[in-house]
Amino acid sequence: MARMFLGLSFLLLAAPYILASGSTSSSSSSASSTSGNATSSVPSSTSPANSTSSAPSTTAPSSSGSATNSSSSPTSSVSTQSGPFTLPISNYPFTPFPTPTLLPEPPVFPETDPLYPPPVSPDPVIVPDFAPAWAIAYSKAQALISNYTIEQKVNITTGVGWENGPCVGNIPPVVDFPGLCLQDSPLGVRFTDLVSSFPAGITAASTWNRALIRARGLAMGQEFKSKGVNIALGPMMNMGRIAQGGRNWEGFGADPYLTGEAAYETILGMQSAGVQATAKHYINNEQEWMRTQESSNVDDRTEHEIYAQPFMRSVMAGVSAVMCSYNLINNTYACNNNKTLNDMLKREFGFQGFVMSDWSATMNTLSAVAGLDMTMPGDITFDSGTSYFGGNLTAFVMNNTISLARLDDMATRIVAAWYFMHQDQDYPETTVNAWNINDPINQQVNAQSDHYQVVREVANGGIVLLKNEGVLPLNKPTSIVLVGSDAAPPVSGPNEYADQGGDPTGVLAMGWGSGTDRFMYLVSPYEAIQYRARVDQTIFSWDFDDWDLEAAASAVVDQEVAIVFVNSDSGEGYITVDGNAGDRQNLTAWNNGDQLILAVAAQNNNTIVVTNSVGPLILEPWVEHPNVTAIVWASLGGNEAGNAIADILYGDWNPSGRLPYTIAKNASDYSAQLTLGGGGTEILQINYTEGLLIDYRWFDAQNITPRYEFGFGLSYTTFEYSNLAITPITSTDVPETDLIENWANGGATPIAEGSTTALWLHMPAFQVTFNVMNTGSSFGGDTPQLYIHHPASAMEPPSILKGFTNVNLNPGQTGQASITLSRYDLSIWDVVRQGWAKPNGTIAFSVGTSSRNFCLNGTIPF
Repeated sequence: MARMFLGLSFLLLAAPYILASGSTSSSSSSASSTSGNATSSVPSSTSPANSTSSAPSTTAPSSSGSATNSSSSPTSSVSTQSGPFTLPISNYPFTPFPTPTLLPEPPVFPETDPLYPPPVSPDPVIVPDFAPAWAIAYSKAQALISNYTIEQKVNITTGVGWENGPCVGNIPPVVDFPGLCLQDSPLGVRFTDLVSSFPAGITAASTWNRALIRARGLAMGQEFKSKGVNIALGPMMNMGRIAQGGRNWEGFGADPYLTGEAAYETILGMQSAGVQATAKHYINNEQEWMRTQESSNVDDRTEHEIYAQPFMRSVMAGVSAVMCSYNLINNTYACNNNKTLNDMLKREFGFQGFVMSDWSATMNTLSAVAGLDMTMPGDITFDSGTSYFGGNLTAFVMNNTISLARLDDMATRIVAAWYFMHQDQDYPETTVNAWNINDPINQQVNAQSDHYQVVREVANGGIVLLKNEGVLPLNKPTSIVLVGSDAAPPVSGPNEYADQGGDPTGVLAMGWGSGTDRFMYLVSPYEAIQYRARVDQTIFSWDFDDWDLEAAASAVVDQEVAIVFVNSDSGEGYITVDGNAGDRQNLTAWNNGDQLILAVAAQNNNTIVVTNSVGPLILEPWVEHPNVTAIVWASLGGNEAGNAIADILYGDWNPSGRLPYTIAKNASDYSAQLTLGGGGTEILQINYTEGLLIDYRWFDAQNITPRYEFGFGLSYTTFEYSNLAITPITSTDVPETDLIENWANGGATPIAEGSTTALWLHMPAFQVTFNVMNTGSSFGGDTPQLYIHHPASAMEPPSILKGFTNVNLNPGQTGQASITLSRYDLSIWDVVRQGWAKPNGTIAFSVGTSSRNFCLNGTIPF
């Protein structure tokens, strides 16, 4: 069946243009245009006394070592204004950012094609150089659009409108350019059939295993490409700032380093399959409540060190696209924010791809001046038939409000990403109809391959063993009873709710919202454990009623093992489930979970608790109950959720997962809470007053004892660490020796293109080695973690994760582990000099099994 792009007429019509009202604020002061490096000239807003930057205009070396002119860096500060800042109608000249010029330098900095990334490693030491591939792609893109009209270039930047194409987002064919299909989600191909439902991002992060994360990314990418999707709308990498955050489960946890590494490996995997990946949601979209009418007010240092790091690592992975978010940042909408889009992402990070809006997150036509390259889905609101781009962008270019050079840059970036991923070479036709699941085209291509194996392995690796009184692994028990609906298959099948938006009636294997896809099958714990019970000739029974506590208590009497299954769900704010408008109202188990556990534990002295949860729960009502003998934190396992849980319970997979967030004793112990309020036209102000102290950093700084700390996880075996050593790595990077010496002497990185992603900053600088011995009786894997301790004068958290690795050892075996540190890993953001600098004083480090269990200690030998 032929697929057509409909509703294109509005793209070339002068649709009504609405310039959002608002007063000048401190949220988006930005660089003026200067020769060689600046983008559109944008007026600076008044800087208040608490501005985070006072960097003057200066001439500084670029990241490649050559001199370039650079203007005053924009500042990001907590605004005192209540209305959103918007750009005034004016003329905005434009000069494109220069492309990187540093030559590849193998083996550390090899020229890299996105289809052939460096091999995955537990201790990465290669910094891939995608610049040559981008340069070729840019050349091809510029040649392709060189004879295009203004209207044709505009069409490349403007989606065809909601439900006017086969995918959730569509760019129409333009002359020789075939157009683009953009499709959710971060865990699989949404709105179609014959695809896999991969474990959620939070589960992937819980593996703390780069190989598993890369494999998940590769398999997902292969499925998107098989379905003819050009641009996959993931991964998601917003931080788990608040434990109740509705979409935390789509992302990678509460630490910027772990999130950044997971994003990096996911993107390398996805793009090696040929699909364009999208880093989202840029930036500070940490809660669902009032997400389109809230301003996340973040200081400059916190923005750089916490929330921007995953996006920076995405750029280093060669990500093709970045999606700007719904919220405001310091009272400027994210898709209209010159500071975050132009100065940070495109200038500082050297991003070569394109920026798309979240769906209907474009605020006005002048967002193009602020750095937005593509509007999605194209219309101002769904089905409005109007667009801030389309005819309005055409008019703004024709009357010189927006420079033709800027339009060329927008179209070039979009087309270059297509060439960068070789999608001009025999890319599959789109076989998705997002709006009619019954269309036979959705079953035309089976994309699943053998990916069930990857799904199961990642789900296995992401399960965290929190407690074990010697009762696990199970060894042919005489009898087992399963209690709780979370053990069961969903009552009406795995897709009983649209976008999974309903109270789960069975095992929870993903949250709800646009970050989902359709289950082709779902293995419940009931099915997986019953299969094993049959093999072991175990007496097997169950009670799936969460509310009849008397029946549950009766069912577990005299059973050798009682396993209670509980869950907690959340999702995107356009769906409300049981009063939870995306974000969770509380951190307790759903469906009477706490009382169910207590009822069972009162009658059975071997009660094992299995939790499928989108994030932390408060476990205090039962965690220390003497009859609760084990706790298995199973996260969200996708298709193979039940099999993965059974694998852990029976020891077929020795638990190796680690927590990607802190589990507190009290919800109030966390440094930030869900911010409610707002309404009408009000912009809800969310002040990130905790600064750098999110999650475990806050617990450490405030000396709060958690129930289970960040990075925690048990195994069925034990490990010992010894023989710590740290060795400086001699730099071979001759072109940037002066910048290395400047850093070593306390200097900051220059204000230049690509300054934050510069090779000299990220290349290996120190190698930490140590021995790990398996002192237990079974084969197992361990995840050593390295935490940096800055001097007090640096005003950093007490401990900061800056490395992890994986070792797999037989009983009695000793292996050497290695964790490599870069200069970036040892730097802090200097808000005055607007660069990365080594703090004065001694920098110490620890290696251990979690953020609170350190086994080895040392200092960095400068």
